[in-house]
Amino acid sequence: MMHDARGPRPIPTLEMVAELAGVSRATVSRVVNESPRVKPEHVQAVKKAVHALDYTPNRAARSLVKRRANAVTLIVPESTSKVFADPFFASVVQGIARYLTTTDYTLNMVISSESTPEKTRSFLLGGNVDGVLVVSHHSGDRTWTQLLGSLPMVFAGRPLTGGEESYYVETDNEQAAYGISRLLTESGRKHVATIAGPQDMPPGVDRRAGWLTAMREAGLGEELQEYGDFSLLSGTAAMNRLLDRGVPIDAVFAANDQMAAGAYTAIKNRGLRIPQDIAVAGFDDDSFATAVTPPLTTVHHPIEELGEKMARTLVKLIEGKATERVTQISTSLVIRESV
Repeated sequence: MMHDARGPRPIPTLEMVAELAGVSRATVSRVVNESPRVKPEHVQAVKKAVHALDYTPNRAARSLVKRRANAVTLIVPESTSKVFADPFFASVVQGIARYLTTTDYTLNMVISSESTPEKTRSFLLGGNVDGVLVVSHHSGDRTWTQLLGSLPMVFAGRPLTGGEESYYVETDNEQAAYGISRLLTESGRKHVATIAGPQDMPPGVDRRAGWLTAMREAGLGEELQEYGDFSLLSGTAAMNRLLDRGVPIDAVFAANDQMAAGAYTAIKNRGLRIPQDIAVAGFDDDSFATAVTPPLTTVHHPIEELGEKMARTLVKLIEGKATERVTQISTSLVIRESV
């Protein structure tokens, strides 16, 4: 095997860039850290030398200059099993990561139910991160709202406590749920049930409210309500409870696609057909919507876009740039064969 007698190429340093550019080390440092106090011709020379040497600025040194960790943390107040079973979280992370690749910030993740609130607070306030993203928060999760004055923070959805001070990105869950519930009533269904999400979470509250509005507008009853925790098994259990009532049900709106898929299991186990006997609609348009038979009519929730806009808003807050406190993203109906 042939070896290069010259040995490995030395790692470019700040001093090497300065020598090639014909400027001082301090000037290179100011250019790297985007200081405005550098002559344009020196900026040009340094950038040319950086490119020629394939120099990568030392992240730790830049962080010290800017007094930043160049990192953000995604907090998910759920169990590990739930996080890895729900495609919602993967899509949010994909959107966040996609945006952060265009910045100097790296992403780390804390599944907060696996650690004490004190441990998480110590980590967040210990200079390890510049800002926090919170997804799937519950009204009892006061740790995050208590940190609002200490770190830049952006929520997925309106916090049920502290919402008037918080920055958040959301869809109009109530209007979207109203729209798909109205689709059920306008298709001639007269006994429309709902499997609502947890009532300590904004999507659970708002999607149930949208269903209620559609029922009242159509002059239909409001008694066909059960609740789940957004998981597949909870959807099956809730649908079984509805069917056990022994009253007519000809449609059901589930507050997410996982619970809708769970409802399929309960309906089919009773020998009933979808949609002939019971129409089913969901929310999210994730992988569960197309994995069931017949494919699920649902609300398309642009979850990756949600994550991307959360990350974009947080970076603006960290860097002191103006940004809207509330960012709305649009949903759309996806009509398939379950209605």
